[in-house]
Amino acid sequence: MESNLYITNSLTRTKEKFEPITPGFAGLYVCGPTVYGAPHLGHARPYVTFDVLHRYLLQLGFKVRYVRNITDVGHLVDDADEGDDKIARKARLEKLEPMEVVELYTRQFHQAMDSLNILPPSIEPRASGHIIEQIEMIKKIIENGFAYISNGSVYLDVIAYSKKFPYGELSGRVVDELIAGAGNERRELEGQDEKKNPVDFALWKKASPEHIMRWPSPWSDGFPGWHIECSAMSCKYLGDTFDIHGGGMDLLFPHHEAEIAQSKASSGKAAVRYWMHNNMITINGQKMGKSLGNFINLDEFFDGSHALLEQAYSPMTIRFFLLQAHYRSTLDFSNDALKAAEKALQKILNAIEVLPKLNISSESSFDVDAWIKKCYEALDDDLNTAITIAHIFDAVRFINSVHAGTEKIAANDLSKLTEQMHTLCYNILGVTKETSSSTTDDSAGLMDLIIDIRKNARENKDFSTSDKIRDALSNIGITIKDEKEGTTWSKN
Repeated sequence: MESNLYITNSLTRTKEKFEPITPGFAGLYVCGPTVYGAPHLGHARPYVTFDVLHRYLLQLGFKVRYVRNITDVGHLVDDADEGDDKIARKARLEKLEPMEVVELYTRQFHQAMDSLNILPPSIEPRASGHIIEQIEMIKKIIENGFAYISNGSVYLDVIAYSKKFPYGELSGRVVDELIAGAGNERRELEGQDEKKNPVDFALWKKASPEHIMRWPSPWSDGFPGWHIECSAMSCKYLGDTFDIHGGGMDLLFPHHEAEIAQSKASSGKAAVRYWMHNNMITINGQKMGKSLGNFINLDEFFDGSHALLEQAYSPMTIRFFLLQAHYRSTLDFSNDALKAAEKALQKILNAIEVLPKLNISSESSFDVDAWIKKCYEALDDDLNTAITIAHIFDAVRFINSVHAGTEKIAANDLSKLTEQMHTLCYNILGVTKETSSSTTDDSAGLMDLIIDIRKNARENKDFSTSDKIRDALSNIGITIKDEKEGTTWSKN
């Protein structure tokens, strides 16, 4: 299968044509959530980004195996092989079993993904369900001479690894500089540190007596390091080498750098051909995240309950807001930007609804074929949803002009335009029309009744009542339009 899709490969720092290992098939792995808290806007960006990639690969005709994991063990609070497991710590705080915490927040994560219209992955493995695979990979790394055992824990020996493979190739870090920087933070008593070098990272940690989450291993009763899980699970389901690995830019180092090292240390092969990283969402110029305490949960966006929010924002507004920027650019949160996204999305959805009502002409004043070509060129150019949306608005303006009678469209072009507006907006960008509490079936029936009353008033030349109904609806954010086919209404 010939594809014109180009993606920015973080490993080579260049834009490369996507050429899958197996023609017609695409293997995609994306780092999933650590399920110790409610999903927030920072979580939404990678999953919306790679949902669009997933959808576009399907649209191009690829058979996609999309693996997105659940981290439910091994991710320590400070990400530096010390401290508490994030889930175990949350379990103690909430007086729950760790797996109760996992189930609670996994359900919340899935509900949020469904609300954002994110397609489910092909496989969603859990780290705790793949302990055997992780142990087996660690055994291989030890056998190959790239790891050592220390007091029941196992560490990847970065110095030994870097003698054969380049460590830091993804992040651009230099081993000597990492050692020099980390050396300044070494403990005062040298004998307390289990590691040969401060840059070495844990593959397996021996559990302390009070540690709840533990499994037997050849080295100790303990638990896997955070990084090894993704290497083991991606290898199990996608093979020693696969096509695309995605995730947030904050995972580039140390997590993804460690994944590369683990894979090469165990199999001798580079596991991933294309690394893709989305940029961060910021708030007042600072990364939004749990660790900084400046995050807004997705449920708080949906119900408007957070102090920073001026109103509630629907899941589709959030999705569209994220897609208005290129995935590799930073995106700053603001109420104004969200309100603008809400209005822009509604204009697109309204235009799609108008398409069946357009009058047909013998010719078109808009080159639909050229427009379609530009839309797909933007998507092929590193998944540029921002430019794609700009092109979609060109079509929206044209549709509205045809509806107003100032432009023309031929039947064949209308058919192609309708098909592509549905494909681009619904199938690839993944936006959809929402039913909010203000537009339920009951309220829709009520609006039909109000429009009918207004219609009777107009037929009886009672224009005062007709205008009063129109103005009252406008004051509560509902616009009505009198057209040849009848009166329509929409919520602003």
